[in-house]
Amino acid sequence: MYDVIVVGARPAGAATAMLLARRGLRVLAVDRARFPSDTLSTHQIQPAGVARLQRWGLLDTLLAAGTPVTDRVRFDVGGTVLAGRFPARGLLCSPRRTVLDKVLVDAAREAGADVVEGFHVGGLIRDGDRVAGIRGRDGTEHRAPVVVGADGKHSLVAKEVAAPVLREVGPRTVASYSYWEGLDQPVGELYHRPGRAVAAFPTNDGLTMVYAAAPGTEFGTWRTDPERHLLDTVDGFGDLGKRVRDGRRVERLRTTVDLPNVVRRAHGPGWFLAGDAGLVMDPVTAQGIGNALADAELVASTIADGGTGEEYQRIRDETRLPIFDLTTGLAALRPPGRFDALFLRAVARRQDSVEQFLGVFAGTVPVRTFRRPSNVARILVQRARG
Repeated sequence: MYDVIVVGARPAGAATAMLLARRGLRVLAVDRARFPSDTLSTHQIQPAGVARLQRWGLLDTLLAAGTPVTDRVRFDVGGTVLAGRFPARGLLCSPRRTVLDKVLVDAAREAGADVVEGFHVGGLIRDGDRVAGIRGRDGTEHRAPVVVGADGKHSLVAKEVAAPVLREVGPRTVASYSYWEGLDQPVGELYHRPGRAVAAFPTNDGLTMVYAAAPGTEFGTWRTDPERHLLDTVDGFGDLGKRVRDGRRVERLRTTVDLPNVVRRAHGPGWFLAGDAGLVMDPVTAQGIGNALADAELVASTIADGGTGEEYQRIRDETRLPIFDLTTGLAALRPPGRFDALFLRAVARRQDSVEQFLGVFAGTVPVRTFRRPSNVARILVQRARG
């Protein structure tokens, strides 16, 4: 008998298990994967997520594994370049998932959680209308008054409890990425153009993760030769194309159109959802890992402190839905409108405005704060005054 069972042991699940175990709860975390293992990922941990890892005492372990960090990023939107540092000296890192997930799983075990790898959940155990545990495909049963579904965008827990979908936007992009060596890539670069998005970020082992996205409607042609399409895409973004072609791809290219945008109800009798299981969005803004860590902290404190599912849902939605809407808008890969283009040029004129803009993606500046009419007016007036 456990206090909490966590289904899924990647960032959302392992961090939840770790935090609950540190609070003295008896925790079981299960995952069908074995660690270390890879998975599709945006790689980026935005500064708010890095700050959490530091608070939890895990950042040094991640850095010791050779994970590079940067306090700067270069964001090119339609030719308007916003380059600068994150607010409050924030740091961004882009670890391989073989590194990050193992660090979190080890931390959960060290905290006292039981972590069972290679465990395939076959269904949930119920006590009346409440979830009361899990049943493995091998027939084993584990019981707990609370089950946390942290098992990704195709969550079995979410399906089993029929978690209502609160908001949904159809998949918008097809994306490919892989790893190159030989690139001089000290900071992250992001580009947006009509119909295309590109990112290049340094990661472990001296490699650079290069990502390109196109409208999902192009999947049929993109998948015929994804590497050619990726290379042709990055050719259109400054000297990045030349640097990528001068480097060497060292792993296979990963391509997917399985990029849903879904917000689910995140709690019910005996269950919670965390990470992509509860809210998943297009990788174009690279929010997934940071959201997973934020959910872990929130759901763990809610359970340990005896809070309610409604409270968890409210806080999650208040902080996450604005960036969900921003992300699904950007994932349409449309050119900015005339006002947006003017506003971005105004932002680019002042470093404090650039920092605030980057803070939105970093998770340290709320979208509503940045888009507040008084703030927009301030930025435009400053531009007019030169």
